[in-house]
Amino acid sequence: MKIALVGYGKMGQEVASVIKEAGVHEIVSISYKSQTDALDTKGIALSDVAIDFTAPSVAVDNITHIAKLGKNIVVGTTGWYDQIPHIKKIVSENNIGLLYGQNFSIGANIFFHIIAHASKLFYKFGGYDVYGLEVHHAGKKDSPSGTAKKIADTIMEHFPSKKRLQNSSLDRQIEQNELHFASIRGGRNPGYHEVIFDSAADSIALSHSAHSRRGFAQGAIMAAEFIEKKKGLHTFDELFRT
Repeated sequence: MKIALVGYGKMGQEVASVIKEAGVHEIVSISYKSQTDALDTKGIALSDVAIDFTAPSVAVDNITHIAKLGKNIVVGTTGWYDQIPHIKKIVSENNIGLLYGQNFSIGANIFFHIIAHASKLFYKFGGYDVYGLEVHHAGKKDSPSGTAKKIADTIMEHFPSKKRLQNSSLDRQIEQNELHFASIRGGRNPGYHEVIFDSAADSIALSHSAHSRRGFAQGAIMAAEFIEKKKGLHTFDELFRT
């Protein structure tokens, strides 16, 4: 498979490293090696799938241009999901396949399933409150993380008394139907997410900690293999449905 990398920051470089080490796929284009570079449309036209790890401010434009080239896309960039209805239309009009995900770590996606099951159980037996936190490196451009939003949505789906996500600081008492999910930015942490179920009797903490970006890169390549021949809008969690 011929792959075009869109974005060559830390994640783009990690994806390139994994591809080169495996020797299975070929990189035919790299866009935005520096911030002054443009989208390499000529190179992308030679690819089978483009993998985007850029920034929320350019992700939608990138998707639009790549879709017009008729190329399938994996989007690892988060922070643009308010544009999903618009992107779904672009994907349909250009007859391509696009896969996006809040987190491409295989372990993190298994963690989502664990959180879903745990939320069902703690809600069923009652007496527990739930909250969460996430920590990322100082260079992360969105807050809360896409992964935190995914976890929060999963909790609220299976813990019905939590109906609203509260991710800002509070200067008041939190309401019972609010789910508080705090964000911390600083240092070099590639990603840490924790969910706590707390009662008068005990407290149970479930967490996922990324050791490096390698797992995310491996997942992005897996996503490219999945979307290569498909059409329409897809999410990474489709790979984990049983």
